Amino acid sequence: MDIQTLKQRYDIIGNDPKLLMALNKAIQVAPTNLSILITGESGVGKDVFSRIIHENSSRKHVRQGHGLISVNCGAIPEGTIESELFGHVKGAFTGADRSRKGYFEEADGGTIFLDEIGELPLAMQVKLLRVLENGEIIPVGSSTPQKIDVRVVSATNVDIVEAVRSGRFREDLYYRLNQLSIYLPPLRERKEDIPLLFRKFSSDVAEKYHMPPIVLTEDARTMLMNYPWYGNVRELKNITEQIAVVETERTITPDILQNYLAYIPAERMPALVPEAGTPVAANQITDRELLLKALSMGQMINEMRGEINDLRQMVSQLASTQPHGHTATQILSHSVTPDEEFMTPEIIEEEAVSLEDRERRAIMLALEHNQGNRKQAAADLHISERTLYRKLKEYNISV
Repeated sequence: MDIQTLKQRYDIIGNDPKLLMALNKAIQVAPTNLSILITGESGVGKDVFSRIIHENSSRKHVRQGHGLISVNCGAIPEGTIESELFGHVKGAFTGADRSRKGYFEEADGGTIFLDEIGELPLAMQVKLLRVLENGEIIPVGSSTPQKIDVRVVSATNVDIVEAVRSGRFREDLYYRLNQLSIYLPPLRERKEDIPLLFRKFSSDVAEKYHMPPIVLTEDARTMLMNYPWYGNVRELKNITEQIAVVETERTITPDILQNYLAYIPAERMPALVPEAGTPVAANQITDRELLLKALSMGQMINEMRGEINDLRQMVSQLASTQPHGHTATQILSHSVTPDEEFMTPEIIEEEAVSLEDRERRAIMLALEHNQGNRKQAAADLHISERTLYRKLKEYNISV
């Protein structure tokens, strides 16, 4: 199948070289039994590529409708994930009143798509490695291995190489899953594709609801292309549909467009805001803008907290190697520049508390915005559902 036919079949829009390279890889590797690791940010379409790989392989004819089993590893509670993946026998644990097949057995002969594989607990990584190496599963509560024939396609939106370096992901499992990798570029690296996608999504809305199509002015088109699109295609589709349904004016200007964009970097303001325009007054900022700005902080907060933890570990290691009597604060002050000496662990701790307050608020806003839907809230926050569950428990937030 040629690339153009593939794009039409799977409704893929764009001509970016990185995207075309990913499509070419997918179609070339589909007939093989290699394990494929798809990497890229949330919202770039990793699930679509799992379908491309499966439906262009000999496994597509296995048990129609069940040949491809998709599993979100980040959405399954840690206590039940082994049973979900490998099944269990009757009496294996409290409440197991009957035997149940796991996802791997359901996918026998076909393909299993393990999304958010980077969220898999370390204990489960060991068991998954055994399955991939031996082609056998052992249901919970059983001691009898079962042979299976399953092709594994996995995906992650985290830096899996860094996860391996930090010990959060097993190196041997990484190499077993990554017999061939496919990288999907974020939307901000496909700027020329953004207007094409906008036109496609707006046309779909116009056709569905029998409305006049919307069009972008040249300034609005530039603004759209310079926006960072941290939510990628999913975010662009959502915003395009909102504009197409809500706006009565069908020619979209930058003044209209900026009401729907969550975050505009200061360094990009000249290219995004028209010269003749006036700044939006503080009291004109919508609740939606405030919400989305809060949500966009989620990933940044997690990264900053990780850096704080790394700093604490470094201080502890330095303290253990210093002569008796040197405190951690003294060691830290000697390891930084004069301008940074005020950043003691005590001050860092105060900043961490402030970040936790912001994180808690962002989670509550995300849940409110999505009417308590945890899956959608996690997607808005750019975190996995498992991480969201953990944060709800940590901050004692009830849904």
